[in-house]
Amino acid sequence: MLHNLASPSPHHFKSNNNNNNNNNLIPPQHPYSPHPLHPSSTSPSSSTSTQPQRLDATSAAAAAAVAAAAVNGTNTTTTGNSTTGSTSTTTTSTRPLSRRGSPATSSSSVPSEEQNRFAGAKLEDFRGKIYELCKDQNGCRFLQKKLEEPDRHQLHLIFDEVQPHFVELMTEPFGNYLCQKLIEHCDDSQRDILVDTVAPDLLKISLNMHGTRAVQRFIEFLSTPQQIHAVTVALNPNVVTLIKDLNGNHVIQKCLHRLSAEHKQFIYDAVSEHCIQVATHRHGCCVLQRCIDYASEAQKNQLVKVITWHALPLVQDPFGNYVVQYVLDLGDITYTDTLVRCFLEHVCDLSVQKFSSNVIEKCIRVAEPETRRMLVAELLNESNIEKLLRDSFANYVVQTCLEYADQDQRVQLVEYIRPLLPSIRSTPYGKRIHSKIQREQQPQQGRQRGVRQHQSLGSLRYGNNNSFGYQNGEGSLAFGLPLIGNSSDPLYPYP
Repeated sequence: MLHNLASPSPHHFKSNNNNNNNNNLIPPQHPYSPHPLHPSSTSPSSSTSTQPQRLDATSAAAAAAVAAAAVNGTNTTTTGNSTTGSTSTTTTSTRPLSRRGSPATSSSSVPSEEQNRFAGAKLEDFRGKIYELCKDQNGCRFLQKKLEEPDRHQLHLIFDEVQPHFVELMTEPFGNYLCQKLIEHCDDSQRDILVDTVAPDLLKISLNMHGTRAVQRFIEFLSTPQQIHAVTVALNPNVVTLIKDLNGNHVIQKCLHRLSAEHKQFIYDAVSEHCIQVATHRHGCCVLQRCIDYASEAQKNQLVKVITWHALPLVQDPFGNYVVQYVLDLGDITYTDTLVRCFLEHVCDLSVQKFSSNVIEKCIRVAEPETRRMLVAELLNESNIEKLLRDSFANYVVQTCLEYADQDQRVQLVEYIRPLLPSIRSTPYGKRIHSKIQREQQPQQGRQRGVRQHQSLGSLRYGNNNSFGYQNGEGSLAFGLPLIGNSSDPLYPYP
């Protein structure tokens, strides 16, 4: 206990070492009491110390606490117990508390020695040391401010010293911010040099958590065809690697957003070639959706065609199913009807799977009337309906059929379900199905209007023809794709 009470705070060390003006705040020492700076030190007679000596040591500890509090701007109240010699010290900080409860420090209110170093400094004072400043927080801020000034001489001075180290600095925690600022303010000739400098290492930089920010800024400020060509050539062999990376995928998305259709075509070619690998990845499925968003008409056709070819394996994947649903949500029957027909003759199998059952529900909702009848017809099988009703996923598909099927198919479905209701009525999904069937006794005016509205959407786009999803009204599917399941091809005829 003696050592703990006599131990000074870290602020006491700082004030004693760095502030000679506060030496008068150090309490006078008893000849045989432990020095507050050395709590483990003992006097020559420590083995035979008496109670008064303990009081002296304790008083010194309390005085040291008062001195430390005075140096650091705190209010200290000290109370002593004359009987036991114990002392308790209560310290109340006058500094504002940070969000974590500790005294908040403000670099603006209490400028550090490092910050004072740059106050009023000129860039010429650091000639030959700019590279080291780039990796220092305050030094990096100082250089960024100099780049924002209209003096081009300062920009040239910074550029000349930073350019040989640009690849390294792009991945530095502080240096990457200077690189972004330099990319923004340099001219085309300087940017050409920077592009040539980083192009061989663009993949490594893009995969770095700091470098990805600098590369994205680079892409924003590409200003000449030569710069764009150099960057796209460097990224082209590694598109899939970047898409599947936590940091790199943002570089690809920036290319999609900023580059022209011609210059970003290399991304669509890579994604089309590796569609399943990209679409079934956590980050890849998101990037593939952004590819559709930023695509030209030709590029969108290219992607949707490939997604349709691989629709069956994609809908059964935790991430790939979102890509298929995204195409369905486009609302273009040139795409959706062709895609929905890929699932014919597999509706029951896909309905009992966790991910594909969601896609089948959406297909029933958005399909054209003729295609919807074909989907529902596969479920109208008396031998399968009980299994579908009791399945934790397929029962939702059945509920969707009750809501969207044509009247004659809905009546037939209710006839198959009604004998099974007593055995499933106690289950949550059974209650919902029973409720839907009860509502079948009432007029379905609202739902009928919804169907007519869906039909009118296709009529508006395709002039009231009956070739939903077909080209030229000849009955052949868009893209010339085969109907999966309607031929002798295996379930997954894909490489």
